[in-house]
Amino acid sequence: MIKKIINVIILVVLTAHLYAQDFKLAEAKDIALFPQQNEIRNRLNLSGIWKFKKDSMGVGEQEEWFNGLTDYCSIAVPGSWNDQFTDSHNYLDLAWYETETYIPKGWKGERIFIRVGSANYFAKIWINGKPLGQHEGGHIPFAFEITQLLKWESTNRITIQVENILEPDRVAPGNVEGSPFSSYPKASFDFFPFAGLNRAVWLYTTPSSTSIRDITINTDFNSTTGSIEVLVEKIGKINNGTILISGEGKKIEIPFSFSGNEGTAVIEIPDVRLWSPDDPFLYDVLITLGSKNKPIDFYQLKTGVRTIAVNEKEILLNGAPIYLKGFGKHEDFPIFGRGTTPPVMIKDFELMKWTGANSFRTSHYPYDEEFYNMADREGFLIIDETPAVGLFFYDDSTSVSKRRAICKQYLDELISRDKNHPSVIMWCVANEPFPESLGRGGFTGMPKAFESDAVGKAFLGNLIKQVKEKDPTRLAVFVGVMGGPAEWLSLSDVICINRYWGWYTNVGDLPTAKAYLGGEMDKLYNTLKKPVMITEFGADAIAGKHAVEDEIYSEEYQVKLIKMFLDIADTKDYVTGMHVWNFADFRTGQGLMRVGGMNLKGVFTQDRKPKMAAHFLRKRWFETIQKISSGK
Repeated sequence: MIKKIINVIILVVLTAHLYAQDFKLAEAKDIALFPQQNEIRNRLNLSGIWKFKKDSMGVGEQEEWFNGLTDYCSIAVPGSWNDQFTDSHNYLDLAWYETETYIPKGWKGERIFIRVGSANYFAKIWINGKPLGQHEGGHIPFAFEITQLLKWESTNRITIQVENILEPDRVAPGNVEGSPFSSYPKASFDFFPFAGLNRAVWLYTTPSSTSIRDITINTDFNSTTGSIEVLVEKIGKINNGTILISGEGKKIEIPFSFSGNEGTAVIEIPDVRLWSPDDPFLYDVLITLGSKNKPIDFYQLKTGVRTIAVNEKEILLNGAPIYLKGFGKHEDFPIFGRGTTPPVMIKDFELMKWTGANSFRTSHYPYDEEFYNMADREGFLIIDETPAVGLFFYDDSTSVSKRRAICKQYLDELISRDKNHPSVIMWCVANEPFPESLGRGGFTGMPKAFESDAVGKAFLGNLIKQVKEKDPTRLAVFVGVMGGPAEWLSLSDVICINRYWGWYTNVGDLPTAKAYLGGEMDKLYNTLKKPVMITEFGADAIAGKHAVEDEIYSEEYQVKLIKMFLDIADTKDYVTGMHVWNFADFRTGQGLMRVGGMNLKGVFTQDRKPKMAAHFLRKRWFETIQKISSGK
């Protein structure tokens, strides 16, 4: 018997060695610049219909599915797989994607990369059957060079293995013992864990020997003179370049040189036009390596000149107070799941403008890059959030360390990708991290808001420190859960809290909810002396359900609760913003509190029809705008 066991162990080890493959880890720097088409660089969008095959037994690597899928079906990329098929809504295990493409002859001699916009949650890539790289973490891009693995004058096979298995040591976590969430699938967060290739997959090129690897833009102004600081990181042997700023009929060009692989220049702009929600003006920035007549590489982007700061009671945009009105959102739409849907994105911005909103939070993960480009153009302010939702710190130290590592990776990736957007004014390192007193069983009754939790505070404090070191020009926050330690909130530049008085507690009892909310906000502010923003508040409402009394799930009750929160906020001069939860109804796991597997707190339905609350907010927020403009 012992000999048989030993033989089995030897067979397992030999098999593992036989099929072990070398996968590189993705680097955050490789996603800093979105693929761009110009005279030197090229790109190819691989969106479309791919081959797809589930691997519920986990045999794909052993059977070498990376050499070509058989018995496959078709799938749309981008798009979550959960709602594209009739049998896969709750499937989160291994699945394989495959497509084939030619590489244009004109790309010969260039460095060629693949960029995956989002693969939830863990992905491996093969090119023509050869292992390339892997990436952990959803909702964020990753990229690898593929030059040496390509075939010319023939099709190239791209194979991507993806799985979204819910595990306690992942971020966001799932299948957590004692979790306050009780939905199916067992995610430790209140939205559906859509899986798959949810954003576009790109091929793109950079010059072979010398190229721009990264660009960082910081802006400031003094009186009527603006300044744009441009830091350029390059690869290869080049010592000089130029920066051209264009806008409002101005063209300002200056040379710069490199010290090592970095070069910096500061361009002053007389009579600068500042970026703001009222005037989202963007300057063009063109960075060229080499001489103007014979460029080696160039990259163009847009930026707005603006500053963001905070005092004891206010967020200051360009030195003046700004009040954030808007929503928490989700990338969520029928059939597409979390897949990128440009028409829905356009509609969402139109509806946010219709309500009078000026801001939103990318709850609870980074959105597709086009959201940020659109916000830059339309003048929306963004609280940019990592996927660190549902964090907890009370299990074994190994799991805590693994979650800490992935959170640090997320911040590196997020800031590398989004640091040049004027719309982004805050980095949010986590949403609703749970102290042990809440995590084991959930919130019941009054919060223990001023108890301590040293492990959680150190975890969050290190993330805030990381943000400050990578980008000191923006605010850094995390969003506190109801009942979480106030001591943690001292870490943030703005006290950001989610509060559901009148919904999850004191259900239907708005007078009691009003008293609790006002008292808690005063206590937090008087203790911490920082501006307060309620980043979530709201109530579920079934579209078309009406009631005369204060009846939960009615559209009337949703309006009354939102109005109560806004009325209280208006009496507090330290409140600097209010974000309604949620912009639109969205998919969740199945649970008794989630009718039809939906969170119905949207002021719009999932297909973007307005509820009474949307009309109420439009009236309320536009009346506020009129009062401010009239000086009342």
